[in-house]
Amino acid sequence: MRREAASPWRGVIEEYRSWLPVSDETPVVTLREGGTGLVEAGWLSVVTRCQVWLKVEGDNPTGSFKDRGMTVAMSLALEQGAKAAVCASTGNTSASMAAYASRAGIAAIVLIPQGKIAKGKMAQAIMHGARIISVRGGFDDCLAVARELAKDYPVALVNSINPVRLEGQKTAAFEIVDFLGDAPGIHVLPVGNAGNIGAYWKGFGEYAAADRASGTPQLWGFQADGAAPIVAGAVVTHPETVATAIRVGNPASWLLAEVARDESGGLIDAVSDGQILAAQRDLARHEGVFVEPASAAGVAGLLARNDSGLVDPGQIITVTVTGHGLKDIDTPLGALGRFEEVVVDPDADAAAAAAGLVGA
Repeated sequence: MRREAASPWRGVIEEYRSWLPVSDETPVVTLREGGTGLVEAGWLSVVTRCQVWLKVEGDNPTGSFKDRGMTVAMSLALEQGAKAAVCASTGNTSASMAAYASRAGIAAIVLIPQGKIAKGKMAQAIMHGARIISVRGGFDDCLAVARELAKDYPVALVNSINPVRLEGQKTAAFEIVDFLGDAPGIHVLPVGNAGNIGAYWKGFGEYAAADRASGTPQLWGFQADGAAPIVAGAVVTHPETVATAIRVGNPASWLLAEVARDESGGLIDAVSDGQILAAQRDLARHEGVFVEPASAAGVAGLLARNDSGLVDPGQIITVTVTGHGLKDIDTPLGALGRFEEVVVDPDADAAAAAAGLVGA
């Protein structure tokens, strides 16, 4: 999606200004987010007998899809005179908010569940200068505190319960249609706090209404087994999954996700941690795309439905992988087991033998 140097990508707001709730007076806080790659997935296409594309949101400046919404939220917060912003986060929102707050020159306050955030994401927020507060509880407890702070103090709440975040996130759907020339038949993505599936539905719907696409796709969302409240139809008090980015027991955008599912004729289902980690490994080894565990939930769900004969061949399917693999390296390394380092002397013959080239 990124353009050649003669016509550089300008960021979500400048590229899609007329579709967003900004004015000519809005100070644009941007790191040139968006314009992420739509990569044809050869291995997945063969396995599913469909044409599968990966929307690689790890290409964004802080390594996740959160930057799309954060540029809009932070720009409007700055326009409204905010001096500080607050968010609850399982990791990616904190990294994005801290980066955009530093860009805007305002203070960043991050609430995280104690001991339940990947180190890569924590490092990002720390480096950008955020004030990090660990809460004894889960993400849902953090969000409740963030809501109270925004109500009682002069700070801007920039979680996805702030609707302008979803306005920015809907632009990923625009980019998919702009690249393919039409909407796909199915769009697949992970579901955690559940705002993103609603954002995609809004984006696809707006483009279809403006005759930019001939229709809208089914939306297939996938939660982790241990954090699947929408699938279960009940709040999960103590959600648990290796996919920390979607470890949410009471999604703030629950109803929005159900609307997206129902209106699109799609589904929201659950996959196991084992399926998620296997899909993460398959993406890295077969497609060359390294994503964090939560990002692989959509791929895991697509593969599971395909294994059950529930994916009709010949369709165009797009899959959003939401964050870069370097966000959380401990989980995949742990799943792979101990890495055995092979050490040789500086000798080509020894290296060839160790690499299995001798006799090949």
